[in-house]
Amino acid sequence: MEVLTTTEMERADRLTIAAGRPGFALMMSAGQAVAEAAMDLVEEGPIVVVAGRGNNGGDGFVAAAELAARGREVSVILLCERDSLQGDAALAARGWKFPVLPFNPQAIGKPALIIDALFGAGLNRPVKGDPLEMIEAINANGAPVLAVDLPSGINGTSGAVMGAAINAVETMTFFRRKPAHLLMPGRKHCGRVRVADIGIDPGVLEEIRPQTSENVPQSWQKSFPVPEIDAHKYARGHAVVLSGELASTGAARLAARGALRAGAGLVTVASPRDALAVNAAALTAVMVRAVDTVVEFAELVGDRRLNSIVIGPGAGINERTRDLVHTALSTKRGLVLDADALTSFADAPERLFESIKASEDPQVVLTPHEGEFPRLFSDISNKHPGRSKLERVRDAAERCGAVVLLKGPDTVVASPDGRASIASNAPPSLATAGAGDVLAGIIAGLLAQGVPAFEAACIGVWLHGEAAAEAGPGLIAEDLSEVLPAVFRRLYDEYGIEY
Repeated sequence: MEVLTTTEMERADRLTIAAGRPGFALMMSAGQAVAEAAMDLVEEGPIVVVAGRGNNGGDGFVAAAELAARGREVSVILLCERDSLQGDAALAARGWKFPVLPFNPQAIGKPALIIDALFGAGLNRPVKGDPLEMIEAINANGAPVLAVDLPSGINGTSGAVMGAAINAVETMTFFRRKPAHLLMPGRKHCGRVRVADIGIDPGVLEEIRPQTSENVPQSWQKSFPVPEIDAHKYARGHAVVLSGELASTGAARLAARGALRAGAGLVTVASPRDALAVNAAALTAVMVRAVDTVVEFAELVGDRRLNSIVIGPGAGINERTRDLVHTALSTKRGLVLDADALTSFADAPERLFESIKASEDPQVVLTPHEGEFPRLFSDISNKHPGRSKLERVRDAAERCGAVVLLKGPDTVVASPDGRASIASNAPPSLATAGAGDVLAGIIAGLLAQGVPAFEAACIGVWLHGEAAAEAGPGLIAEDLSEVLPAVFRRLYDEYGIEY
């Protein structure tokens, strides 16, 4: 499902109005959707609408009038003088036949519900003065808050908190989600997000051509690999996972199991000889091959049947790992670079980027977390709060020429061509040792089956999050690959994917 920036959403509104649907009709539909949500949240008791001077406030006035018409006790607190409202917001205010309360925190009282219609998605500067005091008072009030479009104080495109922000239990947005509904910290402030159809024709998306989507099966299910009825293991691809030294073998085995569970027909762990017995004793369906040198690795992956590679989990941070990465890139295989493979280039990231770009049509996925990301992209790291996670990952993908997957509760995947997805299905239990290794393996398993790098990364992230939810509390990394069959069954059932 498409995700629209605030600029793209404004354009969707303009295109709809230009096509003949008045802006006030959109506002009426939005306000009525907010009123419906309010009725669902609280069946009785007073409701307070805190309205701003723009269209978000207009939505609030429409909601207030609708609720009053349904017999609910409603009051409106307005940021500005009523006579100063303009455009559709002024029209909406005329539909409110009662007085407005002064913009004073004491006017909130003790309602059953507060509707936050103060700023919405368009805020782009820090909240100060009276609005800041009002936001703090709403949060301290204790009443549940229904936010209109976005909790006030959240930047709609970046998800950043602009000084202070409303903590909502539910957010009603319109037509499509915005990045801030999915990106942290904005997502924490939204509560449950509902999307209302207010009469915008989805056809406007053909002109807007948004490049961001929510990472859900509807976005990639056409690329999901389903084996043919006559498929055999060799047709499903062969993934190779590079193992670390004797004391660092577990990460590679986690990745290998992930690749096998994701559907790769065969998986081989390329193991140092001194770790061969350890890896062989701990693996059954996964094969083990002795590889000590870069030359031996090149001989292994020179076999064209081995079509995806994972380098990084437990590999070691050194020149040898860099040489292995360059060798893998020269073979033009699907490649996942994680952990040590990324950190090994921390002092010379351009060497990695040049090697990626030298590959023809590189199917390469980099999978850093926030600690690893700055080692390759120091000038667009998380030390620059003005740049959203979505923007940072897009810039990184363009710079390095590979798909970049920046992990977290709001994992973002971006392609060098500008496409990006944001995931919101990762439970906090995924914050456990080895979980990222399994993700790297899942993506490699998808690459082995011929899934393009961007789609493989998106599918892998979604499966990873769903597997964690399936495993539940107490999750350890080993559980993730074991519960993947249940996730696949649900995916087939719920989204009509034939197996």
